Amino acid sequence: MGTDSIKATGLDEHLIGVMADTFIARSPAIAARVLGGEMMIMSAVDSTFFSLNEVATVIFQAADGKTPLTEIVEKKVCVEFEVGPEEAQRDAEQLVADLSQHGILLVSDKPIRLHNFPNTPVENAENS
Repeated sequence: MGTDSIKATGLDEHLIGVMADTFIARSPAIAARVLGGEMMIMSAVDSTFFSLNEVATVIFQAADGKTPLTEIVEKKVCVEFEVGPEEAQRDAEQLVADLSQHGILLVSDKPIRLHNFPNTPVENAENS
């Protein structure tokens, strides 16, 4: 976003970086397992079942509440899937919005601290 865009929206340039920091954490009200490279998630609230593709699985597993989404995209998604940062960030933000609406991810503009934060789901349930 250029300086002209910032002035046009009435936002101070120093606020852009702060607003861009989005922190995500896995909800404690879910059960999750990796099967064949895809994350299977069940909501404990309403028993809704979700299946995430490989990219969404990487984002979900990195959702520790303390790593900004931009860093997850830059260091995980772009590296592992050879995708450009703008496209990856846009897609990640849409995924996070969708999953947060279903209570799968918690979203905040500050790091998220959860008691009893769920461990990273089992990597390969087929072998367990």
